[in-house]
Amino acid sequence: MSPLTTTAVRTAAPPAPEIPPGPARGPRALWLLAAVVVLALVTLASFAIGARGLALDTVWQALTRFDPGNGDHAVVHARIPRTVLGLLAGAALGLAGAAMQGVARNPLADPGIIGINAGAALAVVAGIYVFGVSSLSGYIWFAFLGAAAAAVVVYLIASLGRDGATPVKLALAGAALSAGLVSLMNVILVSSRDTLDRFRFWQVGGIAGRDWSVILPALPSLLLGAAIVLATGRMLNNLALGDDIARGLGQRVGLARGITALGIVLLCGTATALAGPVGFVGLIIPHAVRFLTGPDYRWILPFSLVLAPALLLAADVIGRVILLPGEVPAGIMTALVGAPVFVWLVRRGKGAGL
Repeated sequence: MSPLTTTAVRTAAPPAPEIPPGPARGPRALWLLAAVVVLALVTLASFAIGARGLALDTVWQALTRFDPGNGDHAVVHARIPRTVLGLLAGAALGLAGAAMQGVARNPLADPGIIGINAGAALAVVAGIYVFGVSSLSGYIWFAFLGAAAAAVVVYLIASLGRDGATPVKLALAGAALSAGLVSLMNVILVSSRDTLDRFRFWQVGGIAGRDWSVILPALPSLLLGAAIVLATGRMLNNLALGDDIARGLGQRVGLARGITALGIVLLCGTATALAGPVGFVGLIIPHAVRFLTGPDYRWILPFSLVLAPALLLAADVIGRVILLPGEVPAGIMTALVGAPVFVWLVRRGKGAGL
């Protein structure tokens, strides 16, 4: 073949496929602004609503002109750590869920599918049983290490074989590891009543009863994980096209998955340690925002960052008042709210494609 013919063939090669366009950029920016407004309103509701309801002007005065002798102001300040934790844990779960669905190319991916929740839970149980850990600040490090170890093991298992860590192999390896870790955890819990009593309050999932001593040590890993995941939007768009096409576009698939997985582990491990295994937040929100953003992860990730904490805080606020004088943990409320919404999203179908 002559050089001229070769040049013509190369010129005629079809362009690489691209992510299908979603809504126009202007409307997406407006929707993101609306999401921020919703989050601000839910945050104010978290300060104002509870067993002792407060007016919004009282909340504002407590935040801007705090009076230590005012009981209402003290209530608002007591709710600040709980609200901040809801914002941080919700944002972490939303970002991690969106990134996990992109990496695994699995619409049902969440922290449970690759064993992160099971690894964190087993590590917490081991910390309680072996080392006598009883504080939430102690749970953080055990849960984080357990989540990281589980993610590494799953990826190594899935990487075995000719095709590497494919989405199906990741899901199968995660499910198998989760089953084994849960079995080990149950062996410990059955043999130790004291460990069971301490663990069950964390296992339900919630943001009540936490203070700054729990939140502040977790900030570095949360911020680092969020920065990593937010920077992977273009990588996730390429991975969504399939490994072969992503490689054709110059993407180093293994490196992209590894970087994104690091961010996911940091976010999921820390959020699970702080709030327990809260479900559905990282599963539903990325599906819901695709109706507004289309399949572009450069928009899905920021929307998930904003709307996931709004869902978690809303669930927590509802749980405070639904069974007065007691309250329902946020982990239970997200399941009650999230399951019907997820069924509706699945039935709606078309807008939630990856």
